[in-house]
Amino acid sequence: MKHYFKWNTAPFWFFHLFSLGVFFLPFRAEYLVWLGISYGVRMFFITAGYHRYFSHRAFETSRVFQFFMAFMAMTSSQKGVLWWAGHHRIHHRHSDGPGDLHSPNEGFWWSHFGWFLSDTNQVTPVDRIQDFGKFPELVWLDRNWGFPILAYLIGVTVFLGIPGLLYCGILGTTILWHGTFTINSLSHLWGSRRYETHDQSRNNPFLALITLGEGWHNNHHHSPSAARNGFFWYEFDCTYLVLKTLNAFGIVWNLRKVAVQRAPYQP
Repeated sequence: MKHYFKWNTAPFWFFHLFSLGVFFLPFRAEYLVWLGISYGVRMFFITAGYHRYFSHRAFETSRVFQFFMAFMAMTSSQKGVLWWAGHHRIHHRHSDGPGDLHSPNEGFWWSHFGWFLSDTNQVTPVDRIQDFGKFPELVWLDRNWGFPILAYLIGVTVFLGIPGLLYCGILGTTILWHGTFTINSLSHLWGSRRYETHDQSRNNPFLALITLGEGWHNNHHHSPSAARNGFFWYEFDCTYLVLKTLNAFGIVWNLRKVAVQRAPYQP
């Protein structure tokens, strides 16, 4: 655990500590509405942007919307867009085997957030993300990954005051971290397996609910490049429904379909 408490991990822990500030404010129901919106919107850009687009190229879009997705995903303070996608591709190459960055085989807390805080994984794996590394605006964002979260924190404070900062900014980001991290940890431990993939990925409807569809994780490891993780009508995949809507308006296109048979991983 000592590796998780170095000086450069201080912002992570301060966000947890300052989240308690919500208990020092008079409660108003609208604050929970703000919290829910800030969580849901940013979770969408993590799942649709960081994951399905930048990591797996599950659909196509314009350069402008590409930048917008990257910026919005980075308001989650999960480091840079190229860092996130490059490391996720490494995970798929070695899922639950030697070389996997965050397998629960190395311990639950390591898979949940330890790998994220460790000095070992701080550098962007540029060799894994050369397709998006050719865009200078994405390289700039990746190098200055603190800018979007800072802009977000200032924005919610200006428009919503201290309650906005605490609920949408501090607490919302903290919950968003752990909602995202459950896919690295719990989705490889808790749930059912439809497909015999070469890892421990599992489908979990509860995790799918809190991550807008990412909890159908065994499905995803079966067909990583598909734009949808919920393969059947009863597998709710909010991210895919939004992508279908954006597709109808021409904002995204060429949503990749589920592979009929399992094939070698293609990012």
